[in-house]
Amino acid sequence: MPGKKKRRGSKWIVNSVLGFICLIWLIPTLGLFISSFRPAADILSEGWWHVFPHRTWTTAEQITLPEDTDLRAPIEVNGRTFTDTELRSGIVVDGQRLIWENRRERLLNVQERGWGASLNFTTQNYEAVLGGKEYEIVMPGGGVETQRGTGMTQSFWNTVAVAFPATVIPVFIASFAAYAFAWMRFPGRRIMFVVIIALLVVPLQVALIPVLRDYTNLGLNGTYLGIWLAHAAFGLPLVTYFMYNFISQLPKDLFESAFMDGASNFTMFSRLVLPLSVPALASISIFQFLWVWNDYLVSLIFLGNQPEVQVMSMKIASLVGSRGNDWHLLTAAAFISMLMPLAVFFTLQRFFVRGLMGGAVKG
Repeated sequence: MPGKKKRRGSKWIVNSVLGFICLIWLIPTLGLFISSFRPAADILSEGWWHVFPHRTWTTAEQITLPEDTDLRAPIEVNGRTFTDTELRSGIVVDGQRLIWENRRERLLNVQERGWGASLNFTTQNYEAVLGGKEYEIVMPGGGVETQRGTGMTQSFWNTVAVAFPATVIPVFIASFAAYAFAWMRFPGRRIMFVVIIALLVVPLQVALIPVLRDYTNLGLNGTYLGIWLAHAAFGLPLVTYFMYNFISQLPKDLFESAFMDGASNFTMFSRLVLPLSVPALASISIFQFLWVWNDYLVSLIFLGNQPEVQVMSMKIASLVGSRGNDWHLLTAAAFISMLMPLAVFFTLQRFFVRGLMGGAVKG
């Protein structure tokens, strides 16, 4: 009984910690998702959590001031005078708040305290991010501002064109190499494997300049082939090591039986190793894809920052620099960049844990 209680208590602690970690990850993700669908005026005036019921100011009535009202002078409302600054931020009088609804049209809101939720949603943020046309947004003061979209559609497809081949190529090559290191005997096998393991600790920044010089001489700089080869080369050591750990733990009897039946190494690899290694292939593919999809440095060095080849990480970085106050665009752009990695992960997640645990226990 004491042992069962101890295990039950340990399990409760582990579940609580995992639940807390998931909550920490979920809250900002939920905020990002909600903000990406909110109008620009709402994002600038209040937090995303205001979409849930809360105590807030709700409009009880509206007052239209004369069109010739001078906003630079004291403004008279119901026998009292206020400044334009007070009406911009909202001023409380007798339990009611006065605030501009549309300053240009001299329209005031008279608000009372009560329960409410900001349920204004729009797809305009995504239309503005994906398209390159001009659009109009309503500002908190009621004014209308014209802005141009970011045109991220091209960057999205550029990233897809980079990420998928840069994931398949190293995983495919590393699977062959891992099989060779695990089940084939040839001179220098151990030395070559040690060299590959040693490459795991070499920062990729060390190789950027030498590789860039070679790319310039070969005419590969700024091409998709160049970026595919660069990502494949930088990802091969980790992928090879990961696949070796899995493939080396496959039952030896399978290979002996196949060899006795006259199967070649290629037949054993294609008919035995690949089908049995699907969990490991899916797991390492997720890691490689996420690294390539979110990469900024390698793409900037070997692909460039031109609009026709610009990837999403560079597009979002330039968006932050040029339009850092446009949260309605930043949130939509960030969530668009998350869609493909989430789709890949949830497609392959049933293999994920099996692949990570593969080779962990020998026996």
